[in-house]
Amino acid sequence: QEQLVEAGGDLVQPGRSLTLTCRASRIIGNRYVIEWYRQAPGKEREAVACITFEGALKKYADFVKGRFTISRDNAKNIVFLQMNDLQPEDTTVYYCAAASQLSPAYCPLDESAAHDAWGQGTQVTVAS
Repeated sequence: QEQLVEAGGDLVQPGRSLTLTCRASRIIGNRYVIEWYRQAPGKEREAVACITFEGALKKYADFVKGRFTISRDNAKNIVFLQMNDLQPEDTTVYYCAAASQLSPAYCPLDESAAHDAWGQGTQVTVAS
């Protein structure tokens, strides 16, 4: 069973940047997709970004394109979410999730897809 731990959430001013990390453990030998989701209180969880195991394919939700960048370092079992030009509407809890790499181009960016593990989340707050 994979375990995921997010970190990096903080309080920042609008226009500033943050880098979230998702560290995976006990997944040696498995090829997995990592996705970032976010969920604000009272709202549905929404997909943010996805990256395949080799890092060749990345997908982003429209509302973060051009601002967020997902990357990974498999040697360290860590995935990054670089978030630039943060806005108050980005305030929420961010979660990472792992899914088996079903095919080379599999990057669902879909909460309804099967996921092997979810992290506990990290809070990002954007305010003046």
